[in-house]
Amino acid sequence: MIRDTVYNPVNTYGQRDLIDIGRDVFNIRPSKVKVEEEKNVYFSFLPISSTVPGGGKALFTSTTAGFYLGNRSTTYISTINFTPYFNFRGRYGLPIRSNIWLKNNDWNIQGDTRVMVYPHYTWGLGGTNDNDDKMLIDYKYIRFYQSALKRIKPYFYAGVGYNLDYYVNIEGHDNSKLKDFTGYRFGTGDSKNSFSSGASLNLLYDSRNNSINPLPGCYANLIYRFNTRMLGSINHWQSLYVDMRKYVSLSNGGPKNVLAFWSYYWTTLSGGTPYLNLPSIGWDPYQRSGRGISQNRFRGDKLIYFESEYRRDITRNGLLGFVLFASINSVSEPDTKRFAYWNPAGGSGLRIKFNKNSGTNIGVDYGMSKGYSAVMVTLGEAF
Repeated sequence: MIRDTVYNPVNTYGQRDLIDIGRDVFNIRPSKVKVEEEKNVYFSFLPISSTVPGGGKALFTSTTAGFYLGNRSTTYISTINFTPYFNFRGRYGLPIRSNIWLKNNDWNIQGDTRVMVYPHYTWGLGGTNDNDDKMLIDYKYIRFYQSALKRIKPYFYAGVGYNLDYYVNIEGHDNSKLKDFTGYRFGTGDSKNSFSSGASLNLLYDSRNNSINPLPGCYANLIYRFNTRMLGSINHWQSLYVDMRKYVSLSNGGPKNVLAFWSYYWTTLSGGTPYLNLPSIGWDPYQRSGRGISQNRFRGDKLIYFESEYRRDITRNGLLGFVLFASINSVSEPDTKRFAYWNPAGGSGLRIKFNKNSGTNIGVDYGMSKGYSAVMVTLGEAF
């Protein structure tokens, strides 16, 4: 039997998290029947209030479940993330993402399902548009992505998937027309729908043992998507997404001291791609790119992205830590198809350990770029 070597250097002895602090505050003593370290399921929960695309406040809740479907010496930790939001005025989102590792890592099952009412700003195509040159659009959105990958050799997987995007009643505010604003003709009809349905071919290399809080290792993912009218898509169109990450430890044991690097390239491979399916900053599979840049700020036929982050513990017990990050991205120009403008961003953040056994942190990041800044609160690391 082929098996990955699942190296788990995390030693929770002497470590502290918010669960420990809660037990101390409320004088809760865990049962001695089953010690914490032997549990196979770990939950983390975070309620926050924040701004939503298009303006206004909304209540967000983020729940992450980390669990093992096999012996943790031979099986990676699986995760399910549920991050609903609503604002009592008809705007809501119900996204569920999953990354499941079956026993001995024989299969990796990935899922991304969303039902959303999602108003947001768009700046058109390319990288030359001014911050104030934007348009508010509104639509309902249904996403259903599922893929299954079989291990071919240690750490390397191949498989297939199905991808569905359904944008309902796309319309601009204040009598504005998306087609006129963008100069793009696919998926921009006023009060129209956009439906894309297609298969994908997936390749994955993953030597990380924990996707919630990655430790030294490598990650590479390739997704080739082919949408066809045979599966109900309104247009034939194709895309390619290539994602690469590397994590380097700067210490041997003790407090965390890690450099993390992330790069992805996302491109259309044919004409006819609907506007809202074009590569756009902040629309990578987990919507974590572009901290300090407004989501959708840059969109084009091609997008290239680089980010690096320094992660370090502040306290030896792992309860508190900090990060420093910087990124740069570019989208192709609509006329020349070349990367002509580069858009940098950067910032820093605080990390608070919520659950030491799953490695889940609460992240509070402040990011900024030209003409924009924002505070982001998340469960887990950005990448």
